[in-house]
Amino acid sequence: MSVEVRKPRALNSRSVLMPFAPASPAEFSKVLAGAAELRNIGFHVADATPLSPEGYFAGSLAGRRNELLSELEREDVDALVAIRGGYGSNYLLDDLALRNAGKPKVILGYSDLTSLQAYLWKRYAWVGFYGPMLAAGLDAGDGVAKGYDRESLLAAIGKTDGGWTLKLRGETLRGGEAEGRVLGGCLTLVETTLGTPWELETRGSILLLEDRAMKPWQVDRALMHLKQAGKFEGVRGIVLGEFPESGAAMSGSPTVRDVCARILGEIGMPTVFGAAVGHTPRPMLTVPLGVRARLKASGEGELEILEPAVVA
Repeated sequence: MSVEVRKPRALNSRSVLMPFAPASPAEFSKVLAGAAELRNIGFHVADATPLSPEGYFAGSLAGRRNELLSELEREDVDALVAIRGGYGSNYLLDDLALRNAGKPKVILGYSDLTSLQAYLWKRYAWVGFYGPMLAAGLDAGDGVAKGYDRESLLAAIGKTDGGWTLKLRGETLRGGEAEGRVLGGCLTLVETTLGTPWELETRGSILLLEDRAMKPWQVDRALMHLKQAGKFEGVRGIVLGEFPESGAAMSGSPTVRDVCARILGEIGMPTVFGAAVGHTPRPMLTVPLGVRARLKASGEGELEILEPAVVA
């Protein structure tokens, strides 16, 4: 897969990060805690104008789309940080056109943000940042349960002089090494790109798939859908999350791990399960999307990022 990848400017102590709400609303106290954590690690956080929630959306469709577009165009804003996921980012994508597509910005988030990240990759080849949000990771703090991993976050958004290694903290389902471009995100949202103009082209990739609160048979169905749609053809390796809150229906029935081992084992690529990415009760790693990486599937697994995700 040959693309001219567009990388945003690296963030530093002078950078201004703007909260945005493309999906569902969040508790204000958690948003404040997340913003305080960003300031604690050296960034400036701008004050966003709160949207008025509508049902399970953080605001109206026009409000959420205009917020995204205006913040991307602002010269005094260096990055956008989602307040949380939930649901609703997909609504923004119809007829979404960026005026400054050649000037990408860091957009940080996970879960429902997969829809937006897939769109920006497919249409504009923007590097994405699959990591903590204000009210989902940053609010809890660094290195704690349901918090985030500061080292990987700062490497992803600030390192311009080479690659680095992510210790995945999972387990190897099928050993080996593979190189490819990291793509993917939340399993449900990756699956729902199928048939859309922003459907991911996964050939040649290291595919990241994770989610939460899915029954094992639902993970089975999603993986089989991707397989039957040809999305595992040419994939070099797979990194799977730990799928919390997804226990087997009854004692002795297949687990999510069993399902992944069976379906993906038949395909025969290096695979790591249970990585501390996305929906994880452990400190969440930040994974850059759209950059070249080497997956080392042995032991707990490593993902060696081979190039910076940002430019000086």
